[in-house]
Amino acid sequence: MQQISPNALRVLRTLEERGYCAFLVGGCVRDLLLNRPVNDWDITTSALPQQTQESFEKSIPTGIQHGTITVLLEGESFEVTTFRADGAYLDGRRPAEVAFVPNLQEDLARRDFTINAMAMDARGEITDLYGGREDLQRGLIRCVGEAETRFSEDALRMLRAVRFSAQLDFSIEEGTQRAILTCAKLCEKLSAERVRDEIEKTILSRNPAHLARMIEWGLLTAFGLRGEYELSALGNVPAERLTRWAQAKHMLPQLDLSMLRLEKRAVRLCTAAAELCTVMQTELDCKRIIASHGWETAQLTAQLCGMEQVISRIEGSGDCVSLAQLAIRGGDLPELQGAAVADALHRVLEHVLQHPDENEREHLLDLLHRGEI
Repeated sequence: MQQISPNALRVLRTLEERGYCAFLVGGCVRDLLLNRPVNDWDITTSALPQQTQESFEKSIPTGIQHGTITVLLEGESFEVTTFRADGAYLDGRRPAEVAFVPNLQEDLARRDFTINAMAMDARGEITDLYGGREDLQRGLIRCVGEAETRFSEDALRMLRAVRFSAQLDFSIEEGTQRAILTCAKLCEKLSAERVRDEIEKTILSRNPAHLARMIEWGLLTAFGLRGEYELSALGNVPAERLTRWAQAKHMLPQLDLSMLRLEKRAVRLCTAAAELCTVMQTELDCKRIIASHGWETAQLTAQLCGMEQVISRIEGSGDCVSLAQLAIRGGDLPELQGAAVADALHRVLEHVLQHPDENEREHLLDLLHRGEI
């Protein structure tokens, strides 16, 4: 097992020295046990939010109403949350109220999955009340307690189950899967941003085709996605954010990226690349796409088509692929007016795309005047 971050240990020990209980909790414990990189060190404690703030020089009350204080230590941040029990979930997303509780056991009982419901103290001792370590060994995603209750509290947990399955290459326990199918309709109330984030983490995982499970199990009907799909080709392109989104759009044309609140630039690039990858087959195709859509779109399209080396060769060659690189300008055509100028320049550009060695001013003007372009 890998080591706990030195600064995370300092936070735990600082709280303990002041007489409070403190534990690493959730995903960081899971990832420590799996020897995976830990991105976030979450800590749960018996200290009340004000007591946590008083224990550290620098902190931010990021979620004080839910008991969370962000502690800042040597450039790192640690979310420290008071032991709590959640009240009723009225909107299928967050509890209407939380109650601070005196012990770790009640806090762990509110967690989503057994593998996320373990705690670790500063000495590396594990508190595992729900068989999380066994489920890690079995490679199993299983809810803490009654699965339908967990999903009714927060429907996003169904998407998270699929996402964890994709990231960890784990199976979803049979009862948990049945509950997902029963509760799937609740996902219609989720915000687009929360759904987008789970989809993104899934398609960037080692098993991006698990997106098909989200669709098949009815978790994405609010976004017009339903039915069965074979999405194994999602894993054939680089695991880069825009590349995977563009491939998803190519394989699922009905996927509306703007509905998922992707930023406008991502929607534009991914939508264009998803369409253009069907016509990018030759070097000339690449040049035409660069000329009409720009380098960024062409490079993304090339990643979907396996044409990256062709794009790199074009870039390195210095060949003319835009009006700005043409050896002639509109001012060289005084006999033409308005739209006729633009039309002529685009015809010249098409010629140069096909004959890159002919981008010379006098030669191109001669071809124009002779009507050969």
